[in-house]
Amino acid sequence: MSIERSLFALGGTMVMISTLLTIFHHPNWAWVTLFFGFNCFQSSFTGFCPPAMLMRKLGVKSEAQLAMEAQQ
Repeated sequence: MSIERSLFALGGTMVMISTLLTIFHHPNWAWVTLFFGFNCFQSSFTGFCPPAMLMRKLGVKSEAQLAMEAQQ
């Protein structure tokens, strides 16, 4: 799995979890959902994404790296 796909999976999972916590536990969990949405929005403009940096350090490859490997 690539970094890009992993980020979509992580973001979707966290939004679902925080939404369920908002509904069933306490309304203040909505702030977590807002934080993840803001982080996705700002990273689309700045390119700064802490989870992507962590995944890179853990050895997860990007789509471009996987495509280059497939060509060889």
